[in-house]
Amino acid sequence: MYDVIIIGAGVTGASIARRLSAYKLDVLVLEKENDVSMGASKANSAIVHGGYAEPHHELRGRICYEGRKEFKKLDEELNFGFLENGSLVLAFDEEDEKELEKLMAIGLENGLDDIEIIDQEKLREIEPNVSENATSALYCKGAGVCSPYEYVIALMENAISNGVELRLEERVSEISKDGDIFTVSTESGKNFEGKFVINASGLEGARVSEMITETDFTIHPRSGEYLIMQKGTGARIKQVLFQTPSPKSKGILVTRTYHNNLLLGPDAIDEEEIDRGTHIERLAQIYDLAKKSVKDDVINLKEFIRSFTGLRPASSTGDFIIENSKTSGFINAVGIQSPGITSSPAVARILEDILRDLGLVFEEDPDFNPNRKAIIKYKELEDFNKVIKKVDLPLGDPERLVCRCEQVSEKTIRDAMNRGIPCKSFDSIKRRTRAGMGFCQGSFCRSRVIEVMEDELGKKVESDRFDSEHSGISRVNKVDINKFIKSLEEEKNI
Repeated sequence: MYDVIIIGAGVTGASIARRLSAYKLDVLVLEKENDVSMGASKANSAIVHGGYAEPHHELRGRICYEGRKEFKKLDEELNFGFLENGSLVLAFDEEDEKELEKLMAIGLENGLDDIEIIDQEKLREIEPNVSENATSALYCKGAGVCSPYEYVIALMENAISNGVELRLEERVSEISKDGDIFTVSTESGKNFEGKFVINASGLEGARVSEMITETDFTIHPRSGEYLIMQKGTGARIKQVLFQTPSPKSKGILVTRTYHNNLLLGPDAIDEEEIDRGTHIERLAQIYDLAKKSVKDDVINLKEFIRSFTGLRPASSTGDFIIENSKTSGFINAVGIQSPGITSSPAVARILEDILRDLGLVFEEDPDFNPNRKAIIKYKELEDFNKVIKKVDLPLGDPERLVCRCEQVSEKTIRDAMNRGIPCKSFDSIKRRTRAGMGFCQGSFCRSRVIEVMEDELGKKVESDRFDSEHSGISRVNKVDINKFIKSLEEEKNI
């Protein structure tokens, strides 16, 4: 019997699990995928948002800033990678400048104390590579970037070290309630009993809710595509650069990632079916729009290494849905799209309050340890000539470089595999160590990483079953996007 069963191990479920792990509670997390952070939490803009984009009458508007304020402390405790580098919403004409005034008013109503509208002179002082056509900007000093999947992994690792139980590859198929006790059944045939159930299942949020309670909302995928450039390109931009938002999106952005890649995107398309592939026409439009924000030499498509799609779980309400349902004790925490990562600490607080109000007894655990050691930290790459000899060291040598592009050692991979969350695929190691995220995108290190994994596990790793590269997802590659955009430019010049 569990006190709380959490369905979903994305950023919402992991944040809740970590918060509950500070108390003497028996908590179970069920995740349908083979790893944590496999949905919207994995593929997104990785922005820790300011808190000025959503109005105060929306829950997500009221709690974004509250969540953002916790990120410094969370990173100090969990070492997942957070950079407070600020954000700029750029204006290019009078209409854009009116939009900045609206965003400023929203930010002030939401409680922000670190936003201002700046003129051209200050804009170019703090962001030298911004477009010459930008006339002003809304500057939020405390916004930033994080490594989103590392954040979720860190939350869950810490929760597990403090007693939370995680079950992977357990897709929920049925939920029932008898008296005060819920039974959650999974497709594997297992049954789990709990006093309370929290639905944090992302895109499956409505499906799971309908299993047990009256559900007056739907969840649909809203896709956004991205282009990412090789490591080091992010240094050309200091802040997160937004364009004025649309009703569906915060606008095309140009930003550095935490690990110093340049990132462009996303667009926003409401989908009827899940499609994690990327599309050349959409990427070309993102590239064209992103160029508007920066000087001509900032974005170079020859440095492009990967495209990807994020799927946001957009609700029919247009807002976060966080509430005790009509089947009391079954609590929905769904529709958590942007700014879901930023809001996650505040979402966890709300869930704790709901559980308290429903009668769950919270007793602080004196053995709770909020700290988690980093698997990796941000680093500049060493001169390859200095480390090349480490590439040919034998299997079993901790200093052996398994990945050349990101310079990932064997000891780092083995460390990642022994932190409470089973690593079952090359991609799971990729998210934890960055092996395979460099210029060659794993063409050199994939087999070497799997070799270390199989040595550590003592069994074969079924990479074809689990890895996204072998899952049939279609992604636009470097050659095709360059050829396509060149043809578009030639047509313009005719």
